[in-house]
Amino acid sequence: MKRRQFIQYATAGLASSVVAGQAQAQSGGLSVRYLGHMCFLFTGSGQRILVNPFRSQGCTAGYRPPNVQTDLVMISSQLLDVGAVDVVPGNPKLLVEAGAYNVGGLKIQGVATDQDRVGGRRFGRNIAWRWNQGGLNLLHLGGTAAPITLEQKILIGSPDVVFIPVGGSARAYNPQEARQALQVLNAKMIVPMYFRTSAAKGECDLGGLDAFLSLMSGTPVRKGGNSLSMSRSDLPKEGSVIQVMNYA
Repeated sequence: MKRRQFIQYATAGLASSVVAGQAQAQSGGLSVRYLGHMCFLFTGSGQRILVNPFRSQGCTAGYRPPNVQTDLVMISSQLLDVGAVDVVPGNPKLLVEAGAYNVGGLKIQGVATDQDRVGGRRFGRNIAWRWNQGGLNLLHLGGTAAPITLEQKILIGSPDVVFIPVGGSARAYNPQEARQALQVLNAKMIVPMYFRTSAAKGECDLGGLDAFLSLMSGTPVRKGGNSLSMSRSDLPKEGSVIQVMNYA
């Protein structure tokens, strides 16, 4: 296995660099590239962040491995459909545990949640990642089927953009659970992920995207390709918008 640079928890001694990083993060914009499943590459504020690289099998069999250059990898669990860090080239830094971090001036919070509906007893813990990049407060929920607790909501704060699983299964929100989580989060932009696509081959217990979109009827939907540039001006002034990203 490749040697990775694990990052330790942030400490009080980093306070000055955190403040500087927050100022840097407020400028510019953000580029988001969808690599399939729960995997996205975020580029902005002088950093590239890859979340949840996967191995191509089952639900992801038809996707190309996310073999992209990045400065930092954040994974929600060490299961191979969300934490296959060995497919990523080079030696990027790696975040795998809940906690507060400062990485290159970006303040990042990993929030522990349960992956399943039985207190994590079946699949263990999931890490939801919250950070500010390109002037946007981002939340990638990873793979979770558990409701958001009050303590988790305090750590998560108020995201502008949330990346949320919607395909159901034993360790991801079904459409009804996703809608309930969104009512708690109150994000401006919703990016659905972790649903069944034509990439699935063999065993895959995810449902498709249509059931979620149908349940969320009344919320405007924007459809685009696998890459998206966004800034605060792209957020709706009132309510929410669903941004569907397609694999290409």
